[in-house]
Amino acid sequence: MVPSYANFGGKVHGGTLMSLMDKVAYVCASKHAGNYCVTVSVDNVEFLQPVEVGEVIKLMGSVNYVGRKSLVVGIKVVAEDLQAGVSKHTNTCYFTMVAKSPDGKTAEVPALILKTQDDVRRYLSALQRKRLRTQDNEFMDKYRQNFVYDLASAELLQDQRCHVTLEPEE
Repeated sequence: MVPSYANFGGKVHGGTLMSLMDKVAYVCASKHAGNYCVTVSVDNVEFLQPVEVGEVIKLMGSVNYVGRKSLVVGIKVVAEDLQAGVSKHTNTCYFTMVAKSPDGKTAEVPALILKTQDDVRRYLSALQRKRLRTQDNEFMDKYRQNFVYDLASAELLQDQRCHVTLEPEE
């Protein structure tokens, strides 16, 4: 990681890492699908530790799940200080990719062959993340549609760092 990748705090910018992870996800997905693939979403982006300028990073990707036209690629990032000989896991996240045929339409992807316990665990974990994301999206859609600022809302905000100054609705 070079100085031009640093943010204002002197650490490697998260966006730089995200860009590199997206490229690895593309390669993994496209190789499995045999087609061009595009990123649809990224789950569980959490930077556990900063990457320092001068460290070497290793990005490991694996296709963890396939649907009919989509794939989930897990990316693990490890940073290594070569002088100190110390490695650290900086983050893991999951890219959902969709395969595209040469005419730009979505394309079917081959089934995934699960050879190890880890392969099965990764596949089932992806299914669980998908189920939870669906539940979360449904919950939040319902919450937004039915939202009314009321006593319960006011109580939730009571110990928060905000001040409610609602303007009268027209």
